[in-house]
Amino acid sequence: MDMITDVAQAARQETARTLQGAQARAAASAGTTTAGHGEYLTFRLGGEEYGIDILRVQEIRSYEAPTRIANSPDFLKGVVNLRGVIVPIIDLRVKLGCETAEFNAFTVVIVLNIKGRVVGAVVDSVSDVLELGGDTIKPAPAMNANVDMSFITGIANVGDRMLILMDIQALMSSADMGLIEDSLV
Repeated sequence: MDMITDVAQAARQETARTLQGAQARAAASAGTTTAGHGEYLTFRLGGEEYGIDILRVQEIRSYEAPTRIANSPDFLKGVVNLRGVIVPIIDLRVKLGCETAEFNAFTVVIVLNIKGRVVGAVVDSVSDVLELGGDTIKPAPAMNANVDMSFITGIANVGDRMLILMDIQALMSSADMGLIEDSLV
């Protein structure tokens, strides 16, 4: 188990270094990118791989059990104290209906900055940072009214991988999450 923990820690450290470089590049070119272009942090939820805008990511942390809040929805795991800031921790695996949500050495929390609010998102693992061009990204498929696709911005094919691109701000700001008020910037 120690070897798995060491490999997971090394992978998180490498991803953190890649994340810092990608955020610097994305911030420098923020005024020159067009819709559909940009850098995305990719992560796994169950058997699927997702991507979110790198500029929303503040940091990646190892999972630590949060303090549970009474009468909260299942997807709200609780809160943690992150350097003096109380951060709600959302389990995206539960929120998005993944079949299983196991905690292991690869489970991480992606710390996000959404409309000036810090929120943590639990995922199975972080994969890498990818730069995607508009030709790689296809529109999300149209679904019936029973499927909420409002936070899916597109699907990207990268080699033999298919990434579901997510508007993490829209998801975290949704009314059912109850985390972020519309009045916040």
